[in-house]
Amino acid sequence: MSERFKGPGYGPAERQMANALVEIEDRARGNASPVEDCDCKEGMFNGLSRRGLLSASVALAGGAFATRAKAEAPAGAFEYRVQEDPTKEQGRTILDDGGYGSRSQFENEVRWRYPTASLDSSWSMTPLSEGHGIITPSGLHFERHHAGIPTIDPSTHTLTIHGLVDKPLRFTMDDLKRMPAVSRMHFIECSGNGLTEWEQPTLKTVQGTHGLTSTSEWTGVLLSTLLKEVGIQSGAEWILAEGSDAAVMTRSVPLDKAMDDAIIAYAQNGEALRPEQGYPLRLVLPGYEGNTHIKWLRRLDVSDKPFMTREETSKYSDLMPDGKARLFTLTMDAKSVITFPSGDMKLPRAGFYEITGIAWTGRGKVTKVEVSADGGQTWKDAVLDGPILDKCHTRFRLPWTWDGTEAVLQSRCTDETGYVQPMLADLVKMRGTKSVYHLNSIQSWHISTAGEVTNVHA
Repeated sequence: MSERFKGPGYGPAERQMANALVEIEDRARGNASPVEDCDCKEGMFNGLSRRGLLSASVALAGGAFATRAKAEAPAGAFEYRVQEDPTKEQGRTILDDGGYGSRSQFENEVRWRYPTASLDSSWSMTPLSEGHGIITPSGLHFERHHAGIPTIDPSTHTLTIHGLVDKPLRFTMDDLKRMPAVSRMHFIECSGNGLTEWEQPTLKTVQGTHGLTSTSEWTGVLLSTLLKEVGIQSGAEWILAEGSDAAVMTRSVPLDKAMDDAIIAYAQNGEALRPEQGYPLRLVLPGYEGNTHIKWLRRLDVSDKPFMTREETSKYSDLMPDGKARLFTLTMDAKSVITFPSGDMKLPRAGFYEITGIAWTGRGKVTKVEVSADGGQTWKDAVLDGPILDKCHTRFRLPWTWDGTEAVLQSRCTDETGYVQPMLADLVKMRGTKSVYHLNSIQSWHISTAGEVTNVHA
């Protein structure tokens, strides 16, 4: 591991983060148990038994299950006796789980956490390989925190808008919920998604390489509605968004974006925001890098220029080959990844499979996804599942018959602007390797004759 991440894009902090991601993925994969000894050796997934995965989940998630769940149950589930014949006896009673609902004890997908020295500043990764459709369950949506998760009473929380406005206003949560609402599905992606993969294939699973993106339905008030209420003065061009966490997270947002499709969200996937997603209020900027979607939002300051905060100068900026830094790389470029089959899986035998994955772009809609099984020599158009929405994950599928020989699977996304997802070599030629942000290159999965799927650069 000491030989990894020596390139110019990895400073001490980035190198520490990347090495820690390798460590935590190894723990999540349960490297102590080889694939051939696992309960699922004939299956298509990695070598963790259910019991092994549960113990790993406890370690990675901090060991906190629901109060009434037994220790054997996965996070979010309860352990019940398995009925020998459910047609011969009554099932458990309604609301036995307390009234909120729980998932099956046989489903055990979890996020895993990046092991920072401080638990307060960290992130967790979405298990993309286990997803169906395009919506990420709220409990599996990736997280990024800089100073822990605050606990905020919505009855006292307010949003203040001031600066270059005609009428500064402070909105309560009740004020916001009385206003016309919208519900829209959008992805969020951290610009550090894939930071370990610039120089060599490193992490083993798609959760590791791409797990910092998720899609939810966001409900709230259009920011433009609030800005029209306060009245924007001449010369205004930017807005500073500020959060209520201990980091007092701040980012500058172009006024044009704020007036376009920005949402002041108070709900996610049909219920109030989860605390880790910004409860009671967050900013959603469709298509923009995740760090700009300020959580626990409390203040918007309208100005004539960007505020040049830490998060948009020393961080989340791209150092180019000529030594200049590209600032405000806000829009996430088109990207896709095959989630099945993907890294650390094993195809049990030659035959028919359905290749599937997700594609997304911050510039609008996905118009085409192509899939290659020979490392990019030939491509076939995948089928895009509807609905195909603006700045939202899109599910793609392609039937494939594996003949048992070596293969390299890739996907390539094209968006409605005509932008085509690049190969890694082409991206590096243009951007260099002095930065680890905004990696959107084509991902390659190698399939061996034994059916083992590994992360490669092709």
